[in-house]
Amino acid sequence: MGKMTGNEFLVKALQEEGVEKIFGYPGACVIDIFDEIYKQDQIELVLPRHEQGLIHAADGYARSTGKVGVCLATSGPGATNLVTGIATANYDSVPLVCFTGQVATSLIGNDTFQEVDIVGVTRNIAKFVIVVRKREDLNRLIKEAFYIARSGKPGPVLLDLPKDVMAELGSDEYPEEVNIRGYKPNTKVHHGQIMRAMEMIYKAKKPLFLIGGGAKISGSAEEMTKLMEMLKIPVVTTIMGRGTVPTNHPLYFGNIGMHGNYAANEAVNNCDLLISIGTRFNDRITGKLGTFASKAKIIHIDIDTAAISKNVTVDVPIVGDAKEAIELMLNVAENESSCDTERWLETLDSWNRKNPLVMEEKDKLIPKQIIDAINQFYTEPIVTTDVGQNQMWTTQFLQLFGQRQMLTSGGLGTMGYGLPAAIGAAIGNPGREVVAVCGDGGFQMNSQEIATAVIQELPITVCILNNGYLGMVRQWQDLFYGKKYAGTCLRRRKSCEHFCGNRNAECPPYTPDFVKLAESYGAQGIRVFNKEEIIPAFEKAKEKKDGPTIIEFIIEDEELVMPMVKPNGSITDLIMSR
Repeated sequence: MGKMTGNEFLVKALQEEGVEKIFGYPGACVIDIFDEIYKQDQIELVLPRHEQGLIHAADGYARSTGKVGVCLATSGPGATNLVTGIATANYDSVPLVCFTGQVATSLIGNDTFQEVDIVGVTRNIAKFVIVVRKREDLNRLIKEAFYIARSGKPGPVLLDLPKDVMAELGSDEYPEEVNIRGYKPNTKVHHGQIMRAMEMIYKAKKPLFLIGGGAKISGSAEEMTKLMEMLKIPVVTTIMGRGTVPTNHPLYFGNIGMHGNYAANEAVNNCDLLISIGTRFNDRITGKLGTFASKAKIIHIDIDTAAISKNVTVDVPIVGDAKEAIELMLNVAENESSCDTERWLETLDSWNRKNPLVMEEKDKLIPKQIIDAINQFYTEPIVTTDVGQNQMWTTQFLQLFGQRQMLTSGGLGTMGYGLPAAIGAAIGNPGREVVAVCGDGGFQMNSQEIATAVIQELPITVCILNNGYLGMVRQWQDLFYGKKYAGTCLRRRKSCEHFCGNRNAECPPYTPDFVKLAESYGAQGIRVFNKEEIIPAFEKAKEKKDGPTIIEFIIEDEELVMPMVKPNGSITDLIMSR
């Protein structure tokens, strides 16, 4: 058995885990780890321009590839800059392993320079966090970190690495097995509960599948599509579940929730059996809890025991891996006929015809025209979004089928996610088309990552939907606060007399000029004003093979995301227009 320092061993462990990319930002407490990374060529170091950009890039890498994303940051501010990304990954079940530097163990607790109790800070927003206080524990804890991150319900894990511990010599053996007392994730599905669920499905007159992000994470797209076709049961999804089944399939009726389709929300309200797979029933999809699926019996399949009946009481709980559950349901369905859902499907079709998901065309660009052009122009893109109106429009109109992917911050709703996530996706999927859809506000939260895309020579296309507002908050101010646009107008300057809702020729120009900003980084910048310019802009972006293109779309100032659930209302209490 040989000996290695902790710094040397960390790099060896990453190689043993098959890590190809590590997203890292250096500092005093991790400089020795960076030195060891420099000495090898098996793992590529990706250097973003901010630690939040770093972890969102690792997140996009993980979601788009199915691999564990790996982060490395220094102590103190380096570690705390990861916090938002850790919470983002935790809500959306993204497997990340984050390594943070820490001051020497003898200095911990002494208010040392760049010392932060990052374990205490992140304890409630990660799957597992720990300080490695002994060199002899390092090998085991790294192995456990990767196992915990990817097993059961995936999530972020953080290992805090004191500088003195990492300098010590210790074993160079990487464990082959993991055995953690108290952590035995169960993925096996109870066969009896599946049989009970299938019996209820065949008796139902108006059954409905509700598919969440857990079903997508499990890799069950092919099986779920086959199951819905075999049973002839309609499907609705959460935002995170969108794309599990093809969005152009006749049995798919859209997203449910606060900005869900009329037909999808009505389907939940009127079904007599709701089969939910991989969703925790958060408030954005349920609306007022007492009215959610009030006419239905509920079957709930989820890998997380704690999610069952947490928000919505269910009739048949099934704990286990979504893909395994769907496969068991398929085995039963193959020996039975399809469900009698013809009249139920006709009803859903009539709801779709009554209130289709559309946007009225106007003099200025409208978001649907841009998303429709993405659907038309790109073959199998990975599309990332920021958070806000841009996210909702994308999740309403983006078509997902085949290898198309959409990456978005669903649970935490993190502005600034779109650009760095696109960078991570492009790094993890060379040759794939990657498009980021951002709002003008959210884009600026991590706009420094244009530099990362330029340095990495990534031909990503960034679509900024610029309405000059923090649009989602402005929408609430528009509808419920008498158009008092406090803190949401991004063109307002100190010289403006008051918060106003009336744009006119005297309004100050927008800051920054996104085209000039892109060009200052060495990226390509394009500005689009009308529908006819959209496809030519995409064509120009596609021609640039060695770096990103930033396309600023000047859209209607006060466009709304519709439908919208009324505050504190049922998901069928929909506002359909202003």
